[in-house]
Amino acid sequence: MRSMLVIGAGRFGSNLATKLTELGNEVLVVDMNEDAINKLSPLVTRVQIGDCMDIDNLRTLGVRNFDICFVCISDNFQSSMEITSLLKELGAAYVVSKTDRDIHADLLKKIGADDVVYPERDMARRTAMRYSAHGAFDYIELSSEYAIMEISVPASWVGHRIRDLDVRSRHNVNVVGIREGEKVKPLTSADHVFTTEEHLIVSGEHKDIIRMMNQ
Repeated sequence: MRSMLVIGAGRFGSNLATKLTELGNEVLVVDMNEDAINKLSPLVTRVQIGDCMDIDNLRTLGVRNFDICFVCISDNFQSSMEITSLLKELGAAYVVSKTDRDIHADLLKKIGADDVVYPERDMARRTAMRYSAHGAFDYIELSSEYAIMEISVPASWVGHRIRDLDVRSRHNVNVVGIREGEKVKPLTSADHVFTTEEHLIVSGEHKDIIRMMNQ
């Protein structure tokens, strides 16, 4: 279990804090919006109403004691910058700040952010990839070129072994696992026969996966 501080209870901050808590982390959420804090109270470890632009308020949180501090201010970049800077000034171990613009990301890193996340950009990319390939269910970007994707079994593959299909040579794509219901298992045998009930976990370049799925 890790200790997390989430500053900002907007849509991103609320969803982040809730998921972090579900994953077993200890999460404190701080925001000036009392209604937002009250809604989150039963879903996270602790909540607190407060202005994190005030260094004295931040100091009382004991930011040094958190493994990660997330700055999730959505509507005021100046506030995001100042809070990020204050957290590092107070000795926060690791600060992750939210942004939606590259120029803002550069500024946040210059004033001390250890990492910057682009939730809207990343979701847009994920959505674009998912709907660009027929039969795609999920997508994880590994780099600007490579990805892991969950896809349905192409109709022409059903009833055939991966050995016979020669997927890697023909499509430049690797089949790394299989999802059956809620279970995902690695594909370790070249004699596995594909069925319509399973999904495939494949890796490769974006363009190669999309080309393979759209054939």
